[in-house]
Amino acid sequence: MTAPRKPRRRAAKPRPVNLALQGGGAHGAFTWGVLDRLLEDGQLQVSAMSGTSAGAMNAVVLADGYMRDGADGAREHLRDFWYEISIQAQASPVRRTPFDMMTGSWAMDASPGLLWFDLLSRIASPYDLNPLNINPLLNLIERMIDFERVRACTAIKLFVTATNVHTGRPRIFETEELTADMVMASACLPHLFQAVEIDGVPYWDGGYMGNPALYPLFYLTEIEDLMLVQVNPIERRETPRTAREIVDRVNEITFNAALMKELRSIEFVTRLIDEGKLEWGHYKRLRLHRIDADDAFKELSASTKFNAEWDFLTHLRDLGRDAASQWLKAHASDVGKRSSVDIRAMFD
Repeated sequence: MTAPRKPRRRAAKPRPVNLALQGGGAHGAFTWGVLDRLLEDGQLQVSAMSGTSAGAMNAVVLADGYMRDGADGAREHLRDFWYEISIQAQASPVRRTPFDMMTGSWAMDASPGLLWFDLLSRIASPYDLNPLNINPLLNLIERMIDFERVRACTAIKLFVTATNVHTGRPRIFETEELTADMVMASACLPHLFQAVEIDGVPYWDGGYMGNPALYPLFYLTEIEDLMLVQVNPIERRETPRTAREIVDRVNEITFNAALMKELRSIEFVTRLIDEGKLEWGHYKRLRLHRIDADDAFKELSASTKFNAEWDFLTHLRDLGRDAASQWLKAHASDVGKRSSVDIRAMFD
């Protein structure tokens, strides 16, 4: 299923930018919307992408489509991928209740399927519940993405993060080696899936050590503009009180921890360069940009990360397109010149 093509705004000379794409289950459809709008606009040229979990999927789908038919092919392939995600979800027992549908709530908190699975996951592992390691998501990735074409992509560098189960260290898989297993490893939540073994090494979700990993973008590329597409809110003002709220907030903090450390490092180096204590040239002064929808995501329960209904995915896509449009209007001219986000203010 393909989307009708829309004319893209053509910049005289697109400005290069690296993208860092967070993971977050179905919330990755927000990132789809951001990418769709950036590709449609044409002012920026994506030079490299670092992605984790759903962010990694968005990255490889974009690269696959880009190799087929440029930016328009990337947009069509992203739409087709997320549509197939919604089709696959129709067979899932994890669904909204009729009451939630009637009231317009996207939450899955009262879903009997989700509640039952949540209970089972606390007393049995995926090795117990799924001994044959049946993985429909991996099958979808293999069917939808031509990894030979992805590995041949030279226009856009790709970095996919997974966590080595044995060492606890991040593993960055790069363009020329990418496989479906590597992307699945990046999205392997240990309470949902058996660890993905690559060359005899087991891997879990990359979000534990980088959601997403930023360092490949400034160590392994020359581009100094870094755009973070963020789907996990860093800050919440409400104190979680129920058991589910506490678990959800702990997960948010955990999956943002590595990102926060890297952002602090970027701010520290930038400040030392600005103060003349480090020489610009030996150290890279990154210009940071961010597209997010923190206010919208704060209103969504963490259970909505399991909601892959097409109406919800397109709702998130539209949020992403709107957020990208607002950013382009306010900050597109900053790329190549200055940061459009104050990193220091994020830690005050």
